[in-house]
Amino acid sequence: MATKYLEIFNEMVSKYEKEFDTFQELHDKYEKEPQKWQEEFNREGAKIMEIVYEYENRLCGHMENTNNATYSAKLAEKFRNEIKKYLPKLDMIGVIICKG
Repeated sequence: MATKYLEIFNEMVSKYEKEFDTFQELHDKYEKEPQKWQEEFNREGAKIMEIVYEYENRLCGHMENTNNATYSAKLAEKFRNEIKKYLPKLDMIGVIICKG
């Protein structure tokens, strides 16, 4: 049986497959030429992050104010790490690269 974070991850990418596939293409361009693609990467990445936050909250939201807060943080980290297997530059969403 898959762990809960993998179930939520799989549900998210299945439901939003088109959005993740489209962002994956942009992500790949961004990896090659970050300065050229940063603005679009941030704009489209913000939409992806809204989806990620929604599912992360479903996974962990009910645990935050309990004795399971530490467990919740670790679960959220595992969830994010699963996403980063496919989108390693996820943490670069929202970053501004200075030219010069």
